[in-house]
Amino acid sequence: VNTCVDVVLSGVKLLEALGLEPSDGKNHAVLNSGQDLKEAFAYFMERGAAAERFFSDAKAFQDIARTASEHPSAQLYVGGNAALIGQKLATNPDLKILLCGPVGPKLHELLNDNVVVPPQSMQERDEFHLILEYQAGEQWGRVRAPAANRFIFSHDLSNGALNMLEVFVSSLDEFQPDLVVLSGLHMMEGQSKEMRQRRLMEAVASISDIPTDIPIHLELASMTDQDFMSNIVHQQVFPLVNSIGLNEQELLFLTQSASGPHASLASWSGIPDVGVVSDILFWILKEHGRTAERASDLTRIHFHTLAYHILVTVDGHWGNQVAAVAAGARAAGTQACATDTIDTSKVFLKAPLEFVTSHTEAPSKISLNPDEPVVQWHREGISFHFTPVLVCKDPVRTVGLGDAISAEGLLYSEVYPQ
Repeated sequence: VNTCVDVVLSGVKLLEALGLEPSDGKNHAVLNSGQDLKEAFAYFMERGAAAERFFSDAKAFQDIARTASEHPSAQLYVGGNAALIGQKLATNPDLKILLCGPVGPKLHELLNDNVVVPPQSMQERDEFHLILEYQAGEQWGRVRAPAANRFIFSHDLSNGALNMLEVFVSSLDEFQPDLVVLSGLHMMEGQSKEMRQRRLMEAVASISDIPTDIPIHLELASMTDQDFMSNIVHQQVFPLVNSIGLNEQELLFLTQSASGPHASLASWSGIPDVGVVSDILFWILKEHGRTAERASDLTRIHFHTLAYHILVTVDGHWGNQVAAVAAGARAAGTQACATDTIDTSKVFLKAPLEFVTSHTEAPSKISLNPDEPVVQWHREGISFHFTPVLVCKDPVRTVGLGDAISAEGLLYSEVYPQ
C-alpha cells in the first residue's frame, strides 16, 4: 500500500544545490531540517549503509523536493515498495496486478499497463520520495563511502497513515488474487505513537479479513523505532502473514527490537556473517512461525544482502526454493547492471566461499561449489537455501533492488495448500 514517485539523484549534488556544507555524520530518527538531513546523509554514507527517514517539516520538504526534481541529473521513477513489487511482477505478461496506494498523475503515467489501480486510490498530487545515491569511493568533505548505496527521505502522510489499506482489502473480493503482497508498515513511523498504535490495530483487523487460502507476503523496510518493530513481530502482524522479505539492516534491527539471538551486535562489519544471519532467521521461524503448537501462518523468509541470499522455509509449506532463491539472485545482478541477462564482465563474486551455518549450535561448515551455486542445510524442520549473488561492479540503479529480488523469488516459489 505504499506508492510514490521516486526522485533519484546524487546525494552530494543535491546537498550542494541546497547550499549545505559537508559536516560530520550524526544519526537522526526523524529529520527536522536541512542540518539534520546533511548529518544523517553523512552518517550513512560513511558506513555505506541504506537508510530511510521521515522529514517532518512539510514546507521545507516541498522546497527540497522541488530543487531535487528540477535538478538536471534527477530521474523520476515508480517508487514505494508496493508499486515497485507490482511493477516488477507486471513485467510478466501473464500477470494482472492490483495496486492500491496513493497514485497521483505522474505515478499513474509511469505504471505498467498490467497494473490495475482502483479509482479510490487515485489522488490529485503525487507523493515524492527523494533518493540520494552515492557511489563506492565517493567523497563529501571528509566522508568517503565504502560502498554504493542510497539515503531515502520523504514527508509522506498518505502512505504514512496506510490510507489505502482498506481500499485494497475491499478490492480483493472482485480481483480474486493468487497472492497478496503487503508493504509500507515502515512508513507509519512518521505518525505519533498513539496514531500509529491505533492504525496498526486497524491494519491487523484488515489483514485478518483476507481469506486464509491466499498467501500473504510482507516486505519489510528500514525502521528506527524498536517498540513499533517489536509490536509488529510479537503481537500483531507476523502471525498473519505467510512470508516476509528483508535485508541485513532490517534483520539486525528486528533481532535487537525483539531480543533475539546476536541482539548485542551493534552493526555488521562488512559482509554479514552467514552463521549469524541464519541463527536469527531460524529464531524468527522457531519463535514466531508456524509450529504444531502455534497458530502462526509464517512459514517463509527471503533474506537478501549484497553478497548472498538465503531463503528459509518451514518444511512442508513451500516448494521450488532452489529456483526461487536463484531467480532472486539473478534479478539482483541484472537489475543493478540494467542488463537483460547476467553479463559476466560486469559482475563479481563477493560472497564468502566457505562459512559456518550457525554460531549458537554445532555448525556445519560449507564450501561453495560453482557448479551447484545453491547450497542447502536443515535445522529442526526448517530448510535453508543459500546462493551467492553476482554483484554488479558499477550499479546503474540500486533503488528497488530488494523489491525486485522479493518479487522474483515469490514468482518462482510454490505454496503448498494446507
